[in-house]
Amino acid sequence: MPKNKKKGGLKGADKSRQGSRPPTDDECDTGDNWSTASVLSEDANSLPESGGDVESEDTNTQEDFEDKLKECIEGTLSKSAVTRKNCLEGIQKSFSKKYILDFLGDRKETVADCLTKCLRKGKGDEQALAASCIALLITQLGEEAETLFVELRPFMLTIMADKSTSVKARGKCANALAICSFLAGEDLEHVRNVMTALEDIFKASYVKGDNSSPSHSPEVCAMHSKALSGWCLLLSIAPSFLVEEMVSSHLDRMTGLLRSSDVDLRITAGEAIALMYELSREEDEEFEGPKMQELCELLKQLATDSNKFRAKKDRRQQRSSFRDILRTIEDWDAPDVSIKFGVEGLHLDTWVRKKQYDTFCDLLGSGIYQHLQENTLIREIFGLGAPRPIGAKPPQKLTKFERNMYNAAAFKARTKLRQKHRDKRSVSVNGV
Repeated sequence: MPKNKKKGGLKGADKSRQGSRPPTDDECDTGDNWSTASVLSEDANSLPESGGDVESEDTNTQEDFEDKLKECIEGTLSKSAVTRKNCLEGIQKSFSKKYILDFLGDRKETVADCLTKCLRKGKGDEQALAASCIALLITQLGEEAETLFVELRPFMLTIMADKSTSVKARGKCANALAICSFLAGEDLEHVRNVMTALEDIFKASYVKGDNSSPSHSPEVCAMHSKALSGWCLLLSIAPSFLVEEMVSSHLDRMTGLLRSSDVDLRITAGEAIALMYELSREEDEEFEGPKMQELCELLKQLATDSNKFRAKKDRRQQRSSFRDILRTIEDWDAPDVSIKFGVEGLHLDTWVRKKQYDTFCDLLGSGIYQHLQENTLIREIFGLGAPRPIGAKPPQKLTKFERNMYNAAAFKARTKLRQKHRDKRSVSVNGV
């Protein structure tokens, strides 16, 4: 179980970070046209809109949801590959949309066994869907998942390392392995082994000995990006001695990934660098890395990139991401994002919290808000406490005067902190 690490000293940045917005259903991999095997309907999660006994109809809707989910679980054992794939899509959609720990209580071994068979015997898309469902199953089960993950981990490690397997399946296994290790890793040695396996994937994109960037297909770059993102997730909960070791081994080489032809890999590498700087400065406030000046120049180029050969969307996404990354390296600023769900809110003020939140956004899609409200494991990770009872009122808001006083104090403290670090850098530069 990951422990929340107290973060401090890094405040203020762009509040419009696109990476912290949960993807919509249209942006997710899950197919919306569920067919065969009586897979779940779109309105299974909806309350009745009119008439009748609302409580009774709500109970019937839940029973209908569970009956169809049972059919999906049974359908994963079908001889038809198409049926198995459709049923996996149904399981993926239901696990991400609703928190159903009670339903899974006495079925978790059965579900895990079905997903394992799809992972081992399936091909391509079926393996990719099975890996995603495994990550969602572990997210649902929380503390009850450790034993299951011990059994599932070897299969995902084997598929991820098998170069004859579909690239998409390998990328999904890399992502699922990282999430499962984050949530249910039983000891540091096993988590470290997973990090090493992920390194073996993304280091293939490191700059070659002749200082040239390797050429990979977009699919391979996507797999490397998934592996690197998962590695960062595990780094976010690593002890300080392991962080120091990883920074020493990868920070300098990670800079080469910023020159990759793939925009997602460039952004993931930039966020990995920002995360390593944040974690390193928790132990050493004067940490600057091996080639900080060269790194900042490259980040400035990426933050102002206007090359026409890149798609407009890619340019906009890249510039927004690297402005935040550059502020972290130069000014010690971290992302500052507020998320509202129901009557509650979540504040992301470090790269650690942002990486963890973005990971679950990618996994759960628009279901992230439901899990933030009900999933005890997710709430524990983000320090939200026990789930609020239905109908709970929002906490009392500050008055306008109180908000102004708080903002003024925060601005003053942030200004003093930045000035302190700028003075240190100017002294070191003049000394050189």
